[in-house]
Amino acid sequence: MFKMNKGFGKKSLTLCAALLAAALVVTGCGGSGGGSKAKEEVSLENRYTPDANRPAWELDTKEEMTELTWYVNADWWNTDFGNDVVTKKIKEDLNINIKFITGDDTKLNTFFAGNDMPDLITTFDSNSAVVQKASTWALPLNELAEKYDPYFNKAAAADTLNWFKLDDGNTYGYPNYSNTQADYDNGTIPAKTAFIIRKDVYEALGQPSISTPEEFKSVMGQIKSQFPDLIPFGFNSIGEGTGSLGDVFQDFLGVPLETENGEFYNRNLDEDYLAWLKTLNESYQEGGISDDSFADDGPAFEEKVKAGKYATMLLDGTPQQGGNLQIFMTANPDKAYMAIDGPKSTVGNEPKLNQSGITGWMISFITKNCKDPAKAIQIFTYLLSEEGQMLMNYGIEGETYTKNADGTVQFTPEVKELQLNNADQFKKEYRMGEFMFFGHDRHKALSADAFPESIKQMQEWGKGKLVPHFILENINPDQGTAEARSLTAINTTWNTAMVSLIRSKSEAEFDKTLDAYKKFLDENGWEAIVKVRTEKMQANKEKLGIK
Repeated sequence: MFKMNKGFGKKSLTLCAALLAAALVVTGCGGSGGGSKAKEEVSLENRYTPDANRPAWELDTKEEMTELTWYVNADWWNTDFGNDVVTKKIKEDLNINIKFITGDDTKLNTFFAGNDMPDLITTFDSNSAVVQKASTWALPLNELAEKYDPYFNKAAAADTLNWFKLDDGNTYGYPNYSNTQADYDNGTIPAKTAFIIRKDVYEALGQPSISTPEEFKSVMGQIKSQFPDLIPFGFNSIGEGTGSLGDVFQDFLGVPLETENGEFYNRNLDEDYLAWLKTLNESYQEGGISDDSFADDGPAFEEKVKAGKYATMLLDGTPQQGGNLQIFMTANPDKAYMAIDGPKSTVGNEPKLNQSGITGWMISFITKNCKDPAKAIQIFTYLLSEEGQMLMNYGIEGETYTKNADGTVQFTPEVKELQLNNADQFKKEYRMGEFMFFGHDRHKALSADAFPESIKQMQEWGKGKLVPHFILENINPDQGTAEARSLTAINTTWNTAMVSLIRSKSEAEFDKTLDAYKKFLDENGWEAIVKVRTEKMQANKEKLGIK
């Protein structure tokens, strides 16, 4: 899947909301609001005896259906439960009924000011005050596993549990799409980044190399001359960030993740990367990069992808664009986009493409107000298990999918037909691939149905080029600090500066813009930010056992 760029944008708290959350968590959960004390332990007498070798949901004999309330901090979440194949099976197997509630950061914070906490909470920002203060309002998963479901420790990834461990030694939340080093080593995580070119353009130009700055400028010039109706070079929409021309391009060039002595490295000022930004600037001056590409928002970019308007693209999030690429491929099979090596490091570095990291995306908790924490931890174990993962991705064997001798799977013809031609009905009746609490990339590798044909060659090209960026996760200064405020200003300045560098009208203007950015760093406490990030990188290494 893709880096929480998984198709939806992560909701991050604004500074005010973060400060409010911190205050509410500290005060609300400490007194009557939110409930600082857990409810009395649930008795397992006459229900089951916990077994490290069997999941508790298989052992639990509780006859009464457990009613749980689950808050998801996203307005778009589908609150239906028990009516589609996936959630109906969960309801039957676990003997539970879940009432989903959705909202935004404001609604999330109100829980900590009142007495009506839900049984479970899912949020999306691992750096938020709510998550960092989880010990005041959530139950430790490690203790719940010990009391009620020791099999949880077999289903969960030890590295992920350790990653989310707080200072008190307990782990309170567990994410989805948390990729560990073993997942990268196993090669089951597909690349989501590629430099692509239209097949007809590639053939017409004699299958050129575009790996050096000189080759890049030459090919862009040839495209401009021979394919005047096409935009020579495209990239993800800039918006408020840097699209695919920022850290994604840096990954493509294999820019180091840290200095030789293990300190945070400002990749934006890497000489290799700056040399390529100068190349893009020279190509821009020659008409190889369009002004429109910097103004296009997401929908405009997607429409041009569907229409094949770009001759080449540095594309991040190929699964997200898979549908648009498929539309163009279906209509123009001889012109379909394909991945090639594209720009390479000028100093010999190999690509270090990134994917979803160990932090994952949706983080779920069991609150201290949970009516039945034994049943709640059973949900975690069930969804994390092989059985739960297969259910969420593919449904029920024999009913919605069939398994091959080699372990791969495919949807039945009826289900596949509905998936391709009636997405709304597929979602309503089946919901495979959508109900993804604790979902994982590695299960996508089991089926050719997991991704469209349009991106499979791109994923094949990316094999062997993924390098985890774990050490760079969650290293920003804590919200509310002077360093955090400075970093916000610096990031905004860099977003503007990077675009200005590429669109400079001369080399002198390029250098002037770069010098202004460097000066802004010095004037806004960059050294203090580097110190914080380096310390957090070191903490990450200790969690991961990296020397």
